[in-house]
Amino acid sequence: MVAIEVSLRLLFGLGNPVLSQADISTGYRFQPNQQIVRFGKRIEYNQYSQRSQPISLQKLEGTLRILMVGDSVLNGGNPIDQKQIITEQLKAKLKASGQTTEVLNASAGSWGIGNHLGYLKKFGTFGSDIVILQIGTHDLTQPTSTGERVGKDPNYPVHSLSAIQEAFTRYILPRLLGNVNLNPFSNQEIPQISPAQVAQHFQKNMEFFKTAVNLVRDKKTPIYVLFTPNRYDLIPTPVTPPYKPEFMQVVNSLQIPVFDTYEAWSKLPTNVVETYFRDEVHLTEVGYEVVANLIFQQLCIQQKFSGCSLASPVHTR
Repeated sequence: MVAIEVSLRLLFGLGNPVLSQADISTGYRFQPNQQIVRFGKRIEYNQYSQRSQPISLQKLEGTLRILMVGDSVLNGGNPIDQKQIITEQLKAKLKASGQTTEVLNASAGSWGIGNHLGYLKKFGTFGSDIVILQIGTHDLTQPTSTGERVGKDPNYPVHSLSAIQEAFTRYILPRLLGNVNLNPFSNQEIPQISPAQVAQHFQKNMEFFKTAVNLVRDKKTPIYVLFTPNRYDLIPTPVTPPYKPEFMQVVNSLQIPVFDTYEAWSKLPTNVVETYFRDEVHLTEVGYEVVANLIFQQLCIQQKFSGCSLASPVHTR
């Protein structure tokens, strides 16, 4: 039994999951100061629950600091290594252009726009030069996520387990039971609402969004939006995401620049776009690289960073 425990820990990182904590401001967030390896993928959270290296509250002179806030699309989750997430790839591209850069990743699975606002209210913008809010199709109408599932849902643990216990409860038992679901939270990762509530939640989210924009602009900081579509918005054929036109009206009225991956990807062949998604929502390593390229290129044009090169292509393979 000891040998199995040790093997599961060393080979897969089981028994040492990413830990969460409930938070009245953000609903929940990842516990600070974590460095682990899961299934061969490195995962790191700093002292501010960002999937980033530790930072000083006061940024160093001459450093470009970008704060990105978003959900699991921005975060990447366990399947994506730290160096492959959007923020790390963007940082690498800016550094290669000669710009000393930090790109901070404040995100968590199933965060909505209300959770983004909660994080900004709690922690501020860290003196960032630019703030980018990543907002996906589903974020436009989803309610703010709460900390109800933390410590109850196996996917949101608050402390480590034995590797054997985690392997059994989180991976083996669900497969053995098939359709028998003992996890009351498993089908409710994004809070459920009735069709009649969709428009109401969109309007509420737009109020959260406007408040977040004002919070950032009060600090004289430029703000951008990164819009990310779901797979079904693009495949088999592009269909305008629900409430995206209404959202863009709000964004345009506030004169916020947008990195619009839906717009960019809707012009590409389906077989290319398919390589960007690992499921209906989340991206592959290739998808993350393409998003980082898009942001890098547009920032180079709009911010006129010295040393920027636009030779980094968007993938079309």
